[in-house]
Amino acid sequence: MSGFDPRAAADESLALVAAEASVEDQQIDTALRPRKLEDFVGQRVVREQLTLVLEAAKARGSAPDHVLLSGPPGLGKTTLAMIVAHELGAPLRVTSGPAIQHAGDLAAVLSSLSPGEVLFLDEIHRMARPAEEMLYVAMEDFRVDVIVGKGPGATAIPLELPPFTLVGATTRAGMLPGPLRDRFGFTGHLDFYDPAELEQVLRRSATLLKVDLSPEAGAEIAGRSRGTPRIANRLLRRVRDWAQVRGDGTLDLAAARAALKVYAVDERGLDRLDRSVLEALCKRFGGGPVGLSTLAVAVGEEAETVETVAEPFLVREGLLGRTPRGRVATPDTWLHLGLTAPPGFSWGGGSAGFGSGAVVGGATTPRLGAIQEPLPEFGD
Repeated sequence: MSGFDPRAAADESLALVAAEASVEDQQIDTALRPRKLEDFVGQRVVREQLTLVLEAAKARGSAPDHVLLSGPPGLGKTTLAMIVAHELGAPLRVTSGPAIQHAGDLAAVLSSLSPGEVLFLDEIHRMARPAEEMLYVAMEDFRVDVIVGKGPGATAIPLELPPFTLVGATTRAGMLPGPLRDRFGFTGHLDFYDPAELEQVLRRSATLLKVDLSPEAGAEIAGRSRGTPRIANRLLRRVRDWAQVRGDGTLDLAAARAALKVYAVDERGLDRLDRSVLEALCKRFGGGPVGLSTLAVAVGEEAETVETVAEPFLVREGLLGRTPRGRVATPDTWLHLGLTAPPGFSWGGGSAGFGSGAVVGGATTPRLGAIQEPLPEFGD
């Protein structure tokens, strides 16, 4: 029997608010990406710093320093790498850390670069260690040493490289070895966008997609986009689909709310998994603390899925606390779900509240009470 399947739409919402790029995102983002720094919305500090680096390099007629861009997925690291190449008028070579598992793989890429070319290395933290060590010399001296032979008879043949600019992108800067980080002349960290900046992104994307987006609809979509342009553009496309199929083609406030309701994305950007985690925490475990493994079983997901997909956003929004004793709800959690906290729930300490070392919204609460030793973690 055909018809609307709420569960299927809810599952679709998991992909809808994921920061990682899907195949559709990669295809459409190519058309939506700005080509110049002046067209890039947000990241004011990084944009200004990068402008100085590029303008100075062009004035000297030399390749700019190597650039490292870090930050969560979907904030524009790949776009900035493409802008660097466009601003310099240089060709762009794109590869990724997982694709370089041997030093020979990196040597093949580096030896084929042309003078002034920009090499974009995405997920640079996932590159193999032998390739990392070769990259040290290539970045600093523009040279790679190719080993010929094995054992005592092995010979290192130096291979000179033309000047190039490496743009590395990573979501986990802490995993990069210190010697590799130190070889980047410019390091920029990308932060989440505020709603006003996302509205600018949406207006620009709506113009390129040739759709009529009202200011109220733009504000509604921006507020549900988790501070991430990639998610904002994805939600815009889904609202466009709803308006074309069930509306009159205009993306107004009513169309935006109706479309996002279909895809189970609520007013704060939470999807089905996010709400399931919060509801299980509050309704089944009285607000916690509860271990990660137990919470994952309660929502029917793997512990890794809950920890890596749902938790980062919930903690950043102050809807979930991570303590040594397990996960706990916050007052905002109960308020968002429209529930009343049980009498035993205590904010700031106590048997069902936050103890020492709780992490909420990216901050760590002070140690409370007389307990000085860290409490054991249950289910983690």
